[in-house]
Amino acid sequence: MLIHVVAPGETLWQIANRYGVTPEETAAVNGLENPDRLVVGQALVIPSEDFYIVQPGDTLWSIARAYGTTVQTIARENRIEDPDRITPGTVLYLPVPRHRVQPGETLGEIAREYGVPLQTLIAVNRIEDPDRITAGTVLVIPRRERPPMNVNAFLYRLGEDAVPIVEESGRYLTYLSPFAYLIQEDGTLQAIDDAPALQAARGTGAVPMMAITNFTATSRGENLASAVLNNPQTVERLLTEIIREMRAKGYRGLNIDLENVLPADREAYNRFLQRAVDRLHAEGFFVSTSLAPKTSAEQAGLLYEAHDYEAHGRIADFVILMTYEWGYRKGPPQPISPLDQIERVLDYAVTAIPREKIYLGFQIYARDWLLPHEEGREAETFSAQEAVARAVRYGAQIQYDTIAQAPFFQYTDEQGRRHEVWFEDARSAQAKFDTAKRYGLGGISYWALGYPFPQNWALLEDNFAIAKRGSASS
Repeated sequence: MLIHVVAPGETLWQIANRYGVTPEETAAVNGLENPDRLVVGQALVIPSEDFYIVQPGDTLWSIARAYGTTVQTIARENRIEDPDRITPGTVLYLPVPRHRVQPGETLGEIAREYGVPLQTLIAVNRIEDPDRITAGTVLVIPRRERPPMNVNAFLYRLGEDAVPIVEESGRYLTYLSPFAYLIQEDGTLQAIDDAPALQAARGTGAVPMMAITNFTATSRGENLASAVLNNPQTVERLLTEIIREMRAKGYRGLNIDLENVLPADREAYNRFLQRAVDRLHAEGFFVSTSLAPKTSAEQAGLLYEAHDYEAHGRIADFVILMTYEWGYRKGPPQPISPLDQIERVLDYAVTAIPREKIYLGFQIYARDWLLPHEEGREAETFSAQEAVARAVRYGAQIQYDTIAQAPFFQYTDEQGRRHEVWFEDARSAQAKFDTAKRYGLGGISYWALGYPFPQNWALLEDNFAIAKRGSASS
């Protein structure tokens, strides 16, 4: 797949025709509500294996190697006179191998013949029922190696409302984590209606991961955390409750998300984490934690000081970096997950935590701020799909911040009020996936399911072989 940014005057038909795909395919992979209305600056995923956009640092040799072809073939097909000089941004045609299904053949046999993963073959060809393929069907044979990636997603829409969300996204996930069981001062848990989500998750092959926390929408939870962490009897009662709940619900692992922990309780938190790992590992469960986005060990602030990167990286099976919420709903308009800030966090994190244990946090929602911003006034939160729909509705031109790697736009509503919207699109998603590869990270973790973003899932599957786990290992 590649990404095309809509220029003035372009139509979906023109764009699809340029890349040799159908408008219907392109509309579907991007979830376009109105394919006849595009906006300038809108990023579109192009569902084609035949094209590649040259990136800075690319050579024809590196591209040929990645795609299983030769420099001579690429140069010939694209009429390149000097193979040593290619310009970033150039669109190259890369003819991909294809296979015509013969009577009696199965997808498994075809995948083995070409040495490609079966799930990748299914995904690239968008096959809905792998057990039913028709003789004569022409399949694209994928060539690019997709590195393995663990993928988690949190979900806070629970009860029966969770089922369609999980059924739609679960196949892209290694883990699903309904959010969250609230710890109580006496070591008990405030339960959540997670059974429907867990049943749906198991149907998609996503491993259920229980989440516990100490905060709510109205309480930061620092005193609650302190009361629990500093009482050994309460800690043991809490862990016993967690294990009981995990067994009863079929959870296979635990995520510990204790936030706003008092700086004085840093070592108490580390001791709790070690005790949790000792007890849960003995029961066959894995343990992860969620960490605030720190850029140094000395970073001050209630959100950061008690989160000991070195200890969590050493004790836990993996850690989730909460690399989002710079564009806080009550703060001024700005990118929610700016890549330049994320990279500062990762530069520190990889010095304290094994890379394979680090999961990059990825938010998949948009925010709309009224202008001028007034302190304390909340921005509206909605999906990336709704962000594009608003740009279309108000005729806004989408811009792209190349430092933050984030799209944004401004518009004027029916009451004459100005708005600023920051969101995620195909470009920003791809930038985060490239970052995960560049840093050699072990996983990606989404906050949170329930905000439609079809471009993300298409690109995730195009970039990675998503791990699916048949056992309770992490």
